[in-house]
Amino acid sequence: MGAFLIQKIKILEEIKMRKRRRKNTIIWSIIVIVILIAGWFSFGPGIGSKSNDKTVVVGVVGLSKQDQAIWKSIEKTAKEKYGVTIELKNFSDYNQPNKALKSGDIDLNSFQHYAFLNAWNKSNGGGVVPIGKTYIAPIRLYSRKYHKLSELPEGATIAIPNDATNESRALFVLKNAGLIKLRKGKSLVTVADITSNPQNFKIKEVGAEQTGRVLNSVDASVVNNSYAGPAGLTDKQTIYIEPINKDSAEWINIICAKKGNQNKQIYQDVVKAYQTAETKKLTKKYYGNSQLAAWDVKLK
Repeated sequence: MGAFLIQKIKILEEIKMRKRRRKNTIIWSIIVIVILIAGWFSFGPGIGSKSNDKTVVVGVVGLSKQDQAIWKSIEKTAKEKYGVTIELKNFSDYNQPNKALKSGDIDLNSFQHYAFLNAWNKSNGGGVVPIGKTYIAPIRLYSRKYHKLSELPEGATIAIPNDATNESRALFVLKNAGLIKLRKGKSLVTVADITSNPQNFKIKEVGAEQTGRVLNSVDASVVNNSYAGPAGLTDKQTIYIEPINKDSAEWINIICAKKGNQNKQIYQDVVKAYQTAETKKLTKKYYGNSQLAAWDVKLK
């Protein structure tokens, strides 16, 4: 009778052990399934995954109809050749796109030259880097009242942009035009660096976006190309064009990325989609000699 009880107890313990093993197997199976599902949504092409998001938001300033046509071609190339969708975000002034890029609101921007970028980084703790050249656009001195430099009267009011780099560039335009002289040995100048102003021109500093709009109330104005088109300014109102030479390198416009993202392939693809023969052709079509493709330009 004792042997029978012992055998029965062994059978019951074996049954319990099998149940525990079966329960553990079920638990581990559930854990594995959960891990696989989590991995799928984290790394696979699941809903909400950003790893396959090939949309790049590019910040621009003062987008004209001509710019829209050029970017439309670039967008087509990016989509067809690299599978990248470009979305443009148009800002109203130069102070916004770098902040938006640094904060992550946009992926790239294309509105500034090297000089502006260097000054902005210096004032804002860096964080924005160039990843590709776009174009160089000689800026111009415009007037609705006069047709030649020699017609500007003594005491004429000339408007220039008031941000550091564009103010300096505008003053060098006036200097190269022979209207003023500047302190030597400085690459970044202000009105305080004017050493000679024989015709007593009044230099009026305004926001870059205002330089074209104030032209009816001043005698002349140095206007960046981003704002010349929207202001309806053409060769007809031009009285002087900035020369292009070896000193023009800092005025080459660029595509920029947030520091740390400059080597991302998707951003490099946007640069390649921009730097094409078609872009060069359209730039020539819409801007003539006022805007030149700069990724292969030779500065003498």
